[in-house]
Amino acid sequence: MTGADWLILLVVVILFFFSVFLALAETAFVRMNRIRAISLQEEDKKHAAKLVALLERPEATLNVVLLLVLVSQLTSATLLGVILEGVAGTLGVVLGIVLQIVVFFVIGEVAPKTFAVQHTDRAALFSTPFLYAITRFPPMRLLSSSLIGLANVLLPGKGLKEGPFVTEEDLRAMADVAADEDAIESEERRLIHSIFEFGDTLVREVMLPRPDMIAIEADATVEEAIERAIEGGFSRIPAFEDTPDNIVGLVYLKDLVRRARVGEGGQPVRASLRSAVFVPEQKHVAELLREMQAKQFHMAIVVDEHGGTAGLVTLEDLLEEIVGEITDEYDVESPGVENLPGGSLRVPGRLSIDDLSEELDMEVPDTEWDTVGGLVFNLLGHVPEEGEAVNFQGLQFRTEQVQGRRIVSVVITSVPVEPEIRSGSDVGADTDAAST
Repeated sequence: MTGADWLILLVVVILFFFSVFLALAETAFVRMNRIRAISLQEEDKKHAAKLVALLERPEATLNVVLLLVLVSQLTSATLLGVILEGVAGTLGVVLGIVLQIVVFFVIGEVAPKTFAVQHTDRAALFSTPFLYAITRFPPMRLLSSSLIGLANVLLPGKGLKEGPFVTEEDLRAMADVAADEDAIESEERRLIHSIFEFGDTLVREVMLPRPDMIAIEADATVEEAIERAIEGGFSRIPAFEDTPDNIVGLVYLKDLVRRARVGEGGQPVRASLRSAVFVPEQKHVAELLREMQAKQFHMAIVVDEHGGTAGLVTLEDLLEEIVGEITDEYDVESPGVENLPGGSLRVPGRLSIDDLSEELDMEVPDTEWDTVGGLVFNLLGHVPEEGEAVNFQGLQFRTEQVQGRRIVSVVITSVPVEPEIRSGSDVGADTDAAST
């Protein structure tokens, strides 16, 4: 080998170790998220502030790193091939390829990337000064912008212009992992999941339906309204004219008691009406909660698309979606989900489909109904009688208790799913109703 060959070999060794460092930096940077980087910054870790800045636009740094990895590996492979070809001819080239694969895979890829996976924080902070320098270096910034522009042309949709680089699913998974590793309590994990679900929940999913509303006629006496409110255990109730579809306001128990004390117990409650807030049933509960906080009201009347009263919702109903059931001394505990002998479940008709899915550990469709009672109504297509059943997704839903047109409780039992035989354009029914 000549002096030039030794110089080329030295360049190959330098490029090899440079690619090792780049492999470490790439893996650590990809595995690091901005939330963790901010946490490191709050702990006053060295270089954490620069890491946070890089993670604001990770695609800019990542493109430069990938380009440098490609350049270093291809250049070192080419130079090594030139040297070995001059020394041993074609055999040297083959030997060089094998050597490159083995050495680059074991030392240049596996070792640094495994270390970065096992020590992500340490590796990310170690490589940050270099990554920050090359990302802020004007020629590299121009090259990075050009690569991103090219990627946006080649890739469908928005390409690399926008995130989010940490999605809701990522945060949910992080909460699950943290709970599994005892970093947070299981109750804290449940709260995190509840917060995400809260943003997607509609008012009609949490409201008290109209049949369960405690209301009073506007022309009823103050004494009657006080008795009605006390029986229900409420501090405020809606007042209506003619029918509950025509809610004209709210009456507060404290106002009624004040009037009764001055001898107005026989007077109509109309004089005590306070204005009611009306919201559509498709309104998101997160938006309603912000509205309740801003305008300082605790109860809203829910109306359907035809303007009729669908139910009512309170501040407590919204908070229960996050923290769970809130029970006070006036609440009457209603039967929940009960496990029956033989593996069956007894559930209230008002049980939400989401809660049913959790109980059954399976996904039950909720596009056309919100409750178990609504599901049974839709599957049967009529008001059921007690004991009537319908099969759906390998489950039998049997109405155990029906009051008027309302399903109070349902017994759910697993049933074997029989394969359907279809021919031509004949489509078998997805549900099978039967009276028992």
